[in-house]
Amino acid sequence: MLENYHIVLASNSPRRKELLTGLGLPFTVRTIPGLEESYPSTLSEEEIPVYLSRQKADAYIPTMGNDEMIITADTVVCLDGLVLGKPHSEAEATDMLTQLSGKTHKVITGITVTTKAKQRSFAVTTLVTFCNLSQDEIAHYITHYKPFDKAGSYGIQEWIGYVGVERVEGSYFNVVGLPIQQLYQTLKHWEDE
Repeated sequence: MLENYHIVLASNSPRRKELLTGLGLPFTVRTIPGLEESYPSTLSEEEIPVYLSRQKADAYIPTMGNDEMIITADTVVCLDGLVLGKPHSEAEATDMLTQLSGKTHKVITGITVTTKAKQRSFAVTTLVTFCNLSQDEIAHYITHYKPFDKAGSYGIQEWIGYVGVERVEGSYFNVVGLPIQQLYQTLKHWEDE
């Protein structure tokens, strides 16, 4: 369905690479280091990751080939209106996981698919509920899994997800980092519009 395109995943995330590999489509990974990840404070929770994924996509447009399709993504974790990004320290990771303990939060991923001819963006939201986590459990997870590259300080596919996640409402793969079913539908219908 996409034989006319060379697909490029613009992400360093091994999880996104693994999920896209699962679709069975050939692709390459290309990243631009040091891209800005700031956004206007007026954006809603759902608009933030879409804005960031578009911002990333726009950085690739000047150098992309006519046959390339660039996939960019950004994921945010939101709790009670507060956006939790990637932690910069153990203390920050501990604070985030302590806040998430015993509560339900949103994981929102924005995806942008870009070619020279057009661009489509969408967001997918999943609700994740954690049980009450002890400080020992939080410390164990941070020490052994170093979740400093993950929004909200956790990877659901890791130990903390096994022991701490009570419920997932929506796409599990979205929480891992790429709402792969929705991305597939976008790619499947790329030429429809």
